[in-house]
Amino acid sequence: MEITLLIGIAVSLAVGFAIGYVVRKAFASRSVDSAENKAESIISEAKSKEKEIFLEAKDKALAVIEDAKKEEERRRQELVHAQQRLEKRESLFDQKLLDLENKQTKLAEQSEALEASRGEIAKIKEQQMQKLEKVAGLTQEEAKNVLLENMEIRSKDEIIQRLRKLDSIAADEWDEKARQKLSLAMERIASSHAVETTTTSLPLPSDDMKGRIIGKEGRNIKTLEQLTGVEIIIDETPQTLLISGFSPIRRHLAKRALEKLMSDGRIHPGRIEEAVEQAKKEIALDMKKAGEEAAYAAGVVGLHPKLVQILGRMKYRTSYGQNVLQHSVEVSNISVVLAEELGANVELARKGGLLHDIGKAVDHEIEGGHPQIGFDICKKFGVAEEVGKIALTHHDDHPDMLETVIVKVADALSGARPGARKDTYENYLQRLSELEDIANTFDGVDKSYAIQAGREIRVFVEPTSVNDLEAHQLARDIANKIEAELKYPGEIKVNVIRETRVIEYAR
Repeated sequence: MEITLLIGIAVSLAVGFAIGYVVRKAFASRSVDSAENKAESIISEAKSKEKEIFLEAKDKALAVIEDAKKEEERRRQELVHAQQRLEKRESLFDQKLLDLENKQTKLAEQSEALEASRGEIAKIKEQQMQKLEKVAGLTQEEAKNVLLENMEIRSKDEIIQRLRKLDSIAADEWDEKARQKLSLAMERIASSHAVETTTTSLPLPSDDMKGRIIGKEGRNIKTLEQLTGVEIIIDETPQTLLISGFSPIRRHLAKRALEKLMSDGRIHPGRIEEAVEQAKKEIALDMKKAGEEAAYAAGVVGLHPKLVQILGRMKYRTSYGQNVLQHSVEVSNISVVLAEELGANVELARKGGLLHDIGKAVDHEIEGGHPQIGFDICKKFGVAEEVGKIALTHHDDHPDMLETVIVKVADALSGARPGARKDTYENYLQRLSELEDIANTFDGVDKSYAIQAGREIRVFVEPTSVNDLEAHQLARDIANKIEAELKYPGEIKVNVIRETRVIEYAR
């Protein structure tokens, strides 16, 4: 029974396998058919799209070809038009070239005809001139000279009147402008003037002090004079002695030393040496302080300390009785005013005005003129080269910088104002005599007079020897010679006078 059961089970399994195989095969067959159908459907759709894409591409290609043909046609037309324009221009150019050649030919012919006409005219002119020379009895050159002489005589008065008018107009305009600028500068500057000379007076407490200063056998006064380099003059003037010396520094040194000796009461050679040494130190400090005050008053900063001390030395230096340090500060201030009005470099004018006479501080110790010494000092202490040039050229006739001209004018203003400088009677007369002598050296001068303290010279000329036109030139020549040969502060007016007086009597 079990066997029968097993057989039944085996048969059942076999039948199940068979049925499953048949079912699976049928299912697989249907799946294959379904996939083939799908593949065929996809292939057909692809072919359909391929045809559509091919047709679209063909249409686009045809459109591109058509556009290319149109573009080619358009460019071909443009080339045709351009070629036509070039051909037209070439024809016009050829025509103009032919016209130009024809004009050149005509011009050449006209030029030849003109030259021929000129030759004929020259011949006719020559014949006419010969006839005129025969009739007039003068050659062409002689007739020209006569004509020029007649024209000169007729126009001389008119030329002189025009020259006078132009000179008057120009002089009035420039004088007015100069007066405005200079008056503004002068009214803004006011400073004192010095009257120092080569001697310094020292008041004494009593006449007995004179004997103590002289000392036994003059040893005190000799020691003092030897140490200070001055001459001490003791005369009959009550309670006063004079210290004489060319160097103001040495005079002040002796004065301070004497004041110390008199206040101390001990006067002997040893004490004199101590007093002189103390006075030297005090004067050195005083010079430094004076230089600093001058730089501050002028508004100049940044100077080397040694240069400031050299600047302070000018406190003890005078020029025609005018204190050089005060003069330098005054020139600096005037230069600033003028530079502001004229639009120049104010700082350069300020510093140049202060240092323009710096060479005078040591010109007794160094060989050479103070302009060159001043330039060397400025160069040594690192001052700007332009400032050194101002110091070097402020006395030149034609400075190359506007600031130098300004400092030169300010220097003249400071020295020429009333009371600024002191001159001796002999020098004053000598200067007047030199002015008159220069004027008298010129031909045609009858008399000359220096007036206005040497600020003006009036020159009377002979009217028969010098005409009005020559009088103008004579005034310029005299002024130029005065500038070249004389040294003077400010300016000198040259006034040439030509007059004819006719006197008759009625009887």
